[in-house]
Amino acid sequence: MDLFDYASSINREKESPLASRLRPVTLDQVVGQEHIIGKDKLLYRAIKADKISSVIFYGPPGTGKTTLAKVIANTTSAEFTQLNATVAGKKDMEEVVAKAKQNMAMNGRKTILFIDEIHRFNKGQQDYLLPFVEDGTLVLIGATTENPYFEVNSALISRSIIFELYPLSAENIKTLIYRAVNDKENGMGIYNAAIDADAADFLAEIANGDARTALNAVELGVLTTGPDEDGVIRITLSVAEQCIQRRALRYDKSGDNHYDTISAFIKSMRGSDPDAAVYYLARMLYAGESVDFIARRIMICAAEDVGMANPQALVIASSAAQAVHQVGMPEAQLILAEAVIYIATSPKSNSATNAIYSAMEVVKNTTTAKIPAHLQDSHYKGSEKLGRGIGYQYAHDYPNHYVEQQYLPDGLENSKFYEPGKLGYETEVREYFRKIKRGT
Repeated sequence: MDLFDYASSINREKESPLASRLRPVTLDQVVGQEHIIGKDKLLYRAIKADKISSVIFYGPPGTGKTTLAKVIANTTSAEFTQLNATVAGKKDMEEVVAKAKQNMAMNGRKTILFIDEIHRFNKGQQDYLLPFVEDGTLVLIGATTENPYFEVNSALISRSIIFELYPLSAENIKTLIYRAVNDKENGMGIYNAAIDADAADFLAEIANGDARTALNAVELGVLTTGPDEDGVIRITLSVAEQCIQRRALRYDKSGDNHYDTISAFIKSMRGSDPDAAVYYLARMLYAGESVDFIARRIMICAAEDVGMANPQALVIASSAAQAVHQVGMPEAQLILAEAVIYIATSPKSNSATNAIYSAMEVVKNTTTAKIPAHLQDSHYKGSEKLGRGIGYQYAHDYPNHYVEQQYLPDGLENSKFYEPGKLGYETEVREYFRKIKRGT
């Protein structure tokens, strides 16, 4: 490399995006992902010992997949080379393999091949790599935002360790935001910039686990904001809103606004107002509320407020909770909206709620009553001598599979806990009981 090329590379580095310039060089600089790079974890030990084997990093954008690959590049004694599956072809791979074979033959040096967006390679391209991963010519590091078990050949999967990266926490992203603002070598520190706490909180929440999103907003804010009278470029909440093109919504996840919104959300579903329910859902999603938390509240509402009037509501809500956990945002909003509208438009009944609350009160406030002998377990030798199960009438032997007998303990035999409502499925429950009890 001559002097001109060296100068050009330095300029390119300084002009590269902030997220790229701040990329960690060592493991100790990495923020987040402690579940795989904590000091007692396998990946941390393997990188530190320079004993990395083929791995696939899987996770959403901006969570550190490329960062970990670069850290490995900076710490390994192996030859490190990189391809991007969106533009690389077979010829590129052939060149990497040829050089890797040469390195191994000449000096016994391994080659690590990092393939970004490996899911973009077709089956033939992935198959080409297999024998070279198998014989150790290449140590593969793949990065993908897609589930590798669906998008990467099973043969490559079986020869690799899968590490799933999670969205960064808001605290993780705030750490990176302040690092970006203050770092004078690679960040925006030379601009004499500062960021207000509420602006940092907003960007950290709205980034939704993607560090790149927050850092791009910080960079844009510093470069487009003039200094104040003290000569400081200050990133305020207003500036942060403009840079990320999102309005800050007043929504403190641990404060009154959080509880007021979830309260209004539940009461709107209970009150059969799908428009209001969807509106409060949108407010929570916009503010970055956890989709798992929202899904749990929908399940509770399905059981508490729809209940026996439409038992299918709980099935829908439970399915939605499972789906949003698997899918994530932004598609999870569609699943939640469908569940919310279903709950809001279902007939309502709190009969199951009243039944369990009433029964709990009786259990709490009365002496534990003895279970009637004819209902007690009789599936053991000697039970008959104790009078267990004697006199029990098997319901299926009677018309309508129903027979009158005492089920509640003595003293509680006339207690009434469940009273069917008059809407939805409970009209069928009322008719069913009317039918079996009159014997027709």
